[in-house]
Amino acid sequence: MQKARALISGSDLSSDAAVEALLAVSYERRRMDLSDLSPSEQASLIASRCQALQPSVEALAERIDHRIKKGQRFIAKFGIDPTGHEVHLGHAVPILLLSRFQRMGHQVVFIVGDVTAKIGDPSGRSDERPALTDQQIAENLATYKNQVSPLFDFSRAHFRHNGDWLRTTTLPRLIEICAHIPLSMPLQRDDFRKRLEAGHGLSLAELLYSVAMALDSVEVKADLEVGGIDQFLNMQMCRKVMEISDQVPEVVAATPLVEGTDGTGAKMSKSRGNYVPLTASATEVFGKMMSAPDKLVEPYLRALSEWDDSELDLLSERIRSRDLHPMDAKKLMAAEITAGLHGIEAALQARSDFTARFSKRSFSDVSDLPVLADADQSISEAARALGFAKSNGDLRRLAGQGAVRLVAEEAEPAVLSIEDLAKTVAEIVAERSPSGQEPYLKVGRKLARILLDAPGPKD
Repeated sequence: MQKARALISGSDLSSDAAVEALLAVSYERRRMDLSDLSPSEQASLIASRCQALQPSVEALAERIDHRIKKGQRFIAKFGIDPTGHEVHLGHAVPILLLSRFQRMGHQVVFIVGDVTAKIGDPSGRSDERPALTDQQIAENLATYKNQVSPLFDFSRAHFRHNGDWLRTTTLPRLIEICAHIPLSMPLQRDDFRKRLEAGHGLSLAELLYSVAMALDSVEVKADLEVGGIDQFLNMQMCRKVMEISDQVPEVVAATPLVEGTDGTGAKMSKSRGNYVPLTASATEVFGKMMSAPDKLVEPYLRALSEWDDSELDLLSERIRSRDLHPMDAKKLMAAEITAGLHGIEAALQARSDFTARFSKRSFSDVSDLPVLADADQSISEAARALGFAKSNGDLRRLAGQGAVRLVAEEAEPAVLSIEDLAKTVAEIVAERSPSGQEPYLKVGRKLARILLDAPGPKD
């Protein structure tokens, strides 16, 4: 802890050496054995990354202490409804909390919702989530472990499919449980109320989703359940059904929802396109983190790193006092998150490439720039072929903002006009590129090397 604080408070955090040293500390923490912490220390460490912990941090400490004294494994449950192929950083937040439980010596049980995925749980959506087939569930689950494996040791976890017990749950048993649950309990959800107020449908199956989820907790005798804050009411139902089943209700650990990289305040989600997939390359992860607003540096570090609150406070104080430039803080955050997925070396390379990519002095140092080699294409055609713009209209808008440029290592960038977009690459290079300089096309923050023997500027 002291080493990290010393680095954060006293180092030049714009330097590669300081960033590498901090990444090394984080690497050690992500693998640190936490089993020697006392129950109260373990509970406090978990609570520090929860938006809600019910009933209390003291109750969690008592539950851990009880299991240890009895020589029993504390069971932390996490449910997976395999509803998509791609996992993103927002999904990683509870996984990182589960990793802490695992390193504390506790048993983590993943519940694969092969039955509940067929019911559908909107969890904040305005319309019903479509039910999945067996084939879709199998296909989605097949890639899940591979995507999340950089963040969690699956070799030490247990996997259970809730179909093993939900398919044999009898109707009398289900009715017996539901008889003790007031209808007002599932209808507390804002998304359910909003859908009903808007005249949309709400099926009985959706109301039973949280009851089915609760039977998972009963089956595995969960001590604690981890999930996003959007699942908080569902996890409350788990506590209720465990009580009905004469079990001690689980502790609920609800993690915050990560805001998307677009900075609009909306949560990170695939539907909004403001997400960072765990399958992204180190360069892509770093770049997407750098595209986020400065205000998200601390929330991202809090949710996705092993930094503690005091260290985050030190970083924030340096930013507020202008002792640390926000850009340097963001590059540190981007490296930290990239290293968690791809390792220190890949994160440092991504950091170096990013610096080179957006520095006039060192474009040629970037290792993975796309190449533009067809001199007969128009600038508009080339930009769309590279994926730098979705349409001609999008490119004209960028050009109108001065964001389409011809750049070189040791020269001022040439801003291309809307009229320039119709000219060929060869024409623009001939007109605007300085003699002897390798030209690059830059659209917004995206950069491509132009590989052709371009003549110097015309007289």
